[in-house]
Amino acid sequence: MAAFGSQSSATMLLLVIAACHLIHPVQGAKNMVLILTDDQDIAIGGMTPMRKTKALIGQEGITFSNAFTTSPLCCPSRSSILSGRYPHNHLVMNNSLDGNCSSPAWQKYQEPLAFPVYLRKSGYRTFYAGKYLNQYGEKKAGGTSHIPPGWSIWNTLVTNSKYYNYTLSVNGQAEDHRSSYEEDYLTDLIANRSLEFLEKSYKTPFFMMLAPPAPHSPWTAAPCYEEAFNTTQAPRDGSFNVSGKGKHWLIRQATSPLSTTSLRFLDNAYRKRWQTLLSVDDLVEKMVKKLSDKKILDSTYIFYTSDNGYHTGQFSLPVDKRQMYDFDIRVPLLVRGPGIKPNQTNKEPVLNIDLGPTFLDIAGINVSQTSMDGQSLLPLLLTPALSNPWRSDFLVEYTGEGHLDKDPYCPKLGPGVSECFPDCVCEDAFNNTYACVRTLGATDLQYCEFADSESFVEVYNMTSDPYQLVNIVKQVSPDLLEKMNQRLIKLQTCAAASCRLPSR
Repeated sequence: MAAFGSQSSATMLLLVIAACHLIHPVQGAKNMVLILTDDQDIAIGGMTPMRKTKALIGQEGITFSNAFTTSPLCCPSRSSILSGRYPHNHLVMNNSLDGNCSSPAWQKYQEPLAFPVYLRKSGYRTFYAGKYLNQYGEKKAGGTSHIPPGWSIWNTLVTNSKYYNYTLSVNGQAEDHRSSYEEDYLTDLIANRSLEFLEKSYKTPFFMMLAPPAPHSPWTAAPCYEEAFNTTQAPRDGSFNVSGKGKHWLIRQATSPLSTTSLRFLDNAYRKRWQTLLSVDDLVEKMVKKLSDKKILDSTYIFYTSDNGYHTGQFSLPVDKRQMYDFDIRVPLLVRGPGIKPNQTNKEPVLNIDLGPTFLDIAGINVSQTSMDGQSLLPLLLTPALSNPWRSDFLVEYTGEGHLDKDPYCPKLGPGVSECFPDCVCEDAFNNTYACVRTLGATDLQYCEFADSESFVEVYNMTSDPYQLVNIVKQVSPDLLEKMNQRLIKLQTCAAASCRLPSR
């Protein structure tokens, strides 16, 4: 993998200059709102609590049933959303500062080319509230005074998701919050400040990015929702509580079946995750009502998605993400807005790297001349049947924690262990480094190569085995393996336009 420094200052200057020439004055510009949740799955029922969201966005617009993240972890995924680039191009590998999460190099080389910079130069007023990147606000990452370029108003959480007792950077100034529900509950604070922004800025074209902490741990529900879903259990279907036979080392080491105590923990975690999402559902309702009251709902695109999926007991793993299976890489994506017909479902494979290009396209900015790897979703939003072929495959990539030490084993209670039930199970390590090709077509396949001592390969027929229970690497033809390997190599080295070319 290349280093950040491999991008020369001259090259970056040319890209920035080119970006300036792409900007045009806003004429009849449409407003945009992106609501980005933290760790909300789609595969194991994560959208079930979102009754208002599904009615106000999904039923009034389009639901993408095949939306994916290009890396199933917060910081690399959010970096892909902001930059419109695959991780091998923005070089944010995981949630650590050593993994370039909100690092000085990210700030120097990537933030100046992120989508809000283009929008701001095009005349948009831009607003951010909530979680940004996991290491944001740390002293080594520039502290709370660092405001990424492109944002007019900045209300951003320092470090990782919390609901109480946190610090915000409010336009570069540290603002401490404690444990009062009325004043400090972060999801509600984001909602309230977004409504204040709208009250002042609704006459100017705007882009808002709202990033509540839910349903990320510590799963702290608002007081009014603490008793909700009190009989709900983590779903017992699919790959829940089964062994990881035939899978890479990190999955094989999980103990199966889970103990009664561990199952009780999982059910409690699953229930609490849903409880935190009810406040996000309220946020969506408040936002839609405010836009309607200001008579700008019909001129505003609203996007609802998550940074990655999640698992609670799948393959006997604890609660976490970071794996290449569908439960971790599938995300919700619902969109409503001008020109989008209601009650639509779209099955095309769409990615988090497509969001930035879509925002630029809506703003009338030439996406094809940027450094972004994704492609605009606007044609899919406005035209049910496309004349040009959409992508049929895509890349998923992740670099495990501990990559600098090259330690193949799970650190004891270190960053490689996400949660302990009572029993600690490894969720990440250096040899959890992988790259996958995921195809969607007549036959859906997933092909993954691991950078571990075994050079492990996993292959799944997603049509006949949607829960990815059986690794068929020894059953498929060598020709197919070679074809998938070559496609993976191309995707791992793609950049900008070459990432948007359909497979051949």
